[in-house]
Parts: sequence; structure tokens; C-alpha cells
Amino acid sequence: MGKFINEFKEFAVKGNAVDMAVGVIIGGAFGKIVSSIVDDIIMPPIGWLIGGVNFSDLKYTLPSVDLGVEQLAPATINYGNFIQTTFDFVIIAFCVFLLVKGINRLARKDAKKEAPVPAPAPEPTNEEKLLAEIRDLLKDKK
Repeated sequence: MGKFINEFKEFAVKGNAVDMAVGVIIGGAFGKIVSSIVDDIIMPPIGWLIGGVNFSDLKYTLPSVDLGVEQLAPATINYGNFIQTTFDFVIIAFCVFLLVKGINRLARKDAKKEAPVPAPAPEPTNEEKLLAEIRDLLKDKK
């Protein structure tokens, strides 16, 4: 049991797991910000432009069902909420795309700055020089 706990501790404090947890937390907060931008800034003017429509109020009401003993309340298909959520998703995906694109650009710039300079070719040893001279002399005799 102790080995299992140690393995779990190693996993939990490993950089990747902590980075992932931070990313999930920041992503949740970022999602709330983007949802607020969509709900409070982008969608009201769009609704105003198309005649004062509030997308979250758009729905299709199904007829109520009479079972004889009781009557079931009508169900609604809230397609306006679906449209709102779709806008949220598109904007969040676009923002994440821009963020990843920016990070990749910075990573490429850093990689170019830190690109290792190729080491000069090592000078041949005395034995290699001597062998090259012998080879050249043999070529000349032919």
C-alpha cells in the first residue's frame, strides 16, 4: 500500500499533472469570461439588429399531454439556448486558437534564438594526416 501511495504522490506533484490542473482551472475561468462576453456584449446587439430577439428566450413548445388522470405540462425545445451555447463554443475555440498560435510563434522565436551553433569539425589527428599523405602519394604514382 505504501508503494501505491508513493507512486500517486510522485504522479500528483509531477510537473505535467500540476500544469494540467492549472490549465483546467484557468480554462474554466476563461470560459466564464468568454461566456460573459458573448451573453452580455455580443448577443444583445445581434438580437437588437434582428428585431429585439433574445436568443435565450427562443424555444418551441410541444403540446401538453392529457393522460385522463393528470395533464402533463408542455415540454419545450430551447433552441435559442443551443444557439447561445454554440456562439460561446465558437468564440472560445477561436480564442484558444489565437492563444495557441501566439504561444507557438513565441516558441519558434525562442527556438531560433537558442539554436545550437554547430561545433567546428575536429581537426584530424596526426595519424589521419599521415594516412592522407600516404593515400595522396599512392594516387600520384599510378
